[in-house]
Amino acid sequence: MIFEKLISYVEDIKVRNHSSGAALVIIKDNQVVLEHYSGRHSHADASRLIDENSQFNVASARKSYLGLCVAYAVHEGNLRLDDLAVDYFKEYDPEVLGRTTIRHLVTHSHGLHENEDGTIFREFPPGQDWAYRGINIVMMTKLINKLYQKSFPELLNERVFQPLGLKETAWQTKPSEKLVPLIDDPNEPASYKLGQTSDGTESNLHTSAREFALWGNLHLNKELVAEEVIKLATQVQNPPYKNKDLPQNGLFWYVQGTPASRSEIGDRVPKGSYQILGINGPTLLVIPEYNVVVAKMYNKRYNYGGANYLYYLRVFSNLVADIWRGQG
Repeated sequence: MIFEKLISYVEDIKVRNHSSGAALVIIKDNQVVLEHYSGRHSHADASRLIDENSQFNVASARKSYLGLCVAYAVHEGNLRLDDLAVDYFKEYDPEVLGRTTIRHLVTHSHGLHENEDGTIFREFPPGQDWAYRGINIVMMTKLINKLYQKSFPELLNERVFQPLGLKETAWQTKPSEKLVPLIDDPNEPASYKLGQTSDGTESNLHTSAREFALWGNLHLNKELVAEEVIKLATQVQNPPYKNKDLPQNGLFWYVQGTPASRSEIGDRVPKGSYQILGINGPTLLVIPEYNVVVAKMYNKRYNYGGANYLYYLRVFSNLVADIWRGQG
């Protein structure tokens, strides 16, 4: 079986990280070629088995959903990537924002950070470095919701989820048997990661592994969404960095440009591929050269163990690329 090594790796990481369950779905040439489900919704003996209807919290992978809405806004003339942030965010100190642009905000090159008391400060000049922070996600969520006079999940529901027939992708506010709870400490009971609202401002997006894969495949098909919108979201958009070790980003997606030491994408993955992940272990990898989408799910916070997480992510993506290397 061509997927045996990949499945074995996914299962090994599940055990190492004390995740109670895992899921792996692969789409090749618009066809689902693998669905693998294992484990349970939690470590409790009576917990529900992971299956095709299990909906995982995707954590920061929700940024790819926001990224498509940003691409819509740019394509439709509501926003430009090189617009200054200060023109849109009047509630922030203009001196701190400085020359920060929308491009900086969506590529993690903005240099802004937030103190515990909510005050904003600058870590580095915009466009001069890379750092993963949460403030840019909050800012862009509020901006898109304001530009469209509706929440970006509502915008996606109208333009993408309903036309695609997605019924297991939503920002959840109430528990249900289909939702997979998160494990923080494996010695403690798992708990649901729910939000107070479904407006996209909280990290409560849940989806099944199959619909996560279909979300990635949407970006390959370019049928429902204009090709120009997809290109905006998934091609390298960050400013050029002097430090070549920094990762490359589209609109939040990590993009394979020249392999870099701080990239989460393996060096054997073809150029132009893109990936998104969350702290709970969900990973969505799209390889246009092979017309392949791979969705991987776990439910354990802080997967891959601290500083080692980039190594494990690169190994995973390289294993995926190796399957189709030379096949196209």
